[in-house]
Amino acid sequence: SAASDVYKRQEELGRYWNLGNGFNWYELPIESHAMMIEFFTEVKSEENFVEDMKIWLLKNKQTNHWKTTKATSAAIYSLLIQGEKRGMISWIEESNEPDISLGNTKIDLAQEGTEAGTGYFKKSWTASEITSDLGQISIKNNNESIAWGAAYYQYFEDLDKVDDFQETPLQVTRNLFVEEMTDSGPQLVSTDKNGIHPGDRLIVRIEIKVDRNMSYIHLKDMRSSGFEPENVLSGYRWKGGLGYYESTRDLASHFFISQLNKGTYVFEYPVRAVHKGDFSSGITSIQCMYAPEFTSHSSGGRVEVD
Repeated sequence: SAASDVYKRQEELGRYWNLGNGFNWYELPIESHAMMIEFFTEVKSEENFVEDMKIWLLKNKQTNHWKTTKATSAAIYSLLIQGEKRGMISWIEESNEPDISLGNTKIDLAQEGTEAGTGYFKKSWTASEITSDLGQISIKNNNESIAWGAAYYQYFEDLDKVDDFQETPLQVTRNLFVEEMTDSGPQLVSTDKNGIHPGDRLIVRIEIKVDRNMSYIHLKDMRSSGFEPENVLSGYRWKGGLGYYESTRDLASHFFISQLNKGTYVFEYPVRAVHKGDFSSGITSIQCMYAPEFTSHSSGGRVEVD
C-alpha cells in the first residue's frame, strides 16, 4: 500500500516512522507515534498493524530515557488502549506466565517470585551447577503481547585470548596505528609495518555500530601497561559526530555517551609508547547502562614495543 512507503517495519523493533528529534510539535517522535497508534486503533486498521506499533514503543523505552512526562503519559495511554487483534483486551490485562525450560529443567515462576506489573525475575546458576543441557533454552509466550529476556554466560579468560563479540545490536571494534610525520603531514601507519618503538605516538581508533537509538552508553578501552595517555584531563569531547565525556584512569580510558543514535561512529584518541616489552593490549567493552543486556567487546591481543 501507499502507507508502506512512509514507515518501516523490522521483526524485532516493530513498525515505526523515521521521525527526528526537535523543538517543534511535529518533531516529537514519541508523542507522534502514540498519536498514530490511537488513530489507527480508531480507524480499525489491518490486523497486527497497531500491535507492531506498540512493539516499537516498548522497544524504544527499553534502551532510551524519555525525558518528558508528556511523552511518557502519551505512550502509556496508547499502550493501554485496545488492539485490533484482541478486541477489547489491552496488553496489561494479559498475565499468563511463559513456559521457560533449560534442557530438561523447567523454571517454576511461582517459586522464583516475579515482580508485580512487569513480571521480571532473575535466576542464576553457579559454575558447579552448569551443564551442557542448560545451553538448550526453550521459551513459550502464553500471551498475545510481547515479552523479552536475556541469558548471560560468565567465565574467566586471559585478556589476550578473548575473541570479539559482535553478534549484538551494539558492536565495537578497535584498531591501533602509529602516527608518522611525513612531508605531507602526519599519517597513520599500521603497527604491523614498522612495529612500535618507545616514544612513538599511537592513535587508538574505535568504531561503534548500533542498530537503534540508545541512552547512557559506557565505553571502556583498556590500555597496555607500556602505553601512557596524552589526554590526562577529564572533560567533554566532540569527535566523529559523537559527543562524550572522557575520563582517563590508570587501567583504561572511560567514555560516557549520554545519547547514541542509530548509525556508525569512528573516533580516535592518542597514547604514547614509553616502555619496551611484550604487553597485553586488553579489550574494549561497551554497554548500554539503561539496558545492560546490550553489550559487546572487541578481541584481545598483544602488542610488542622494541
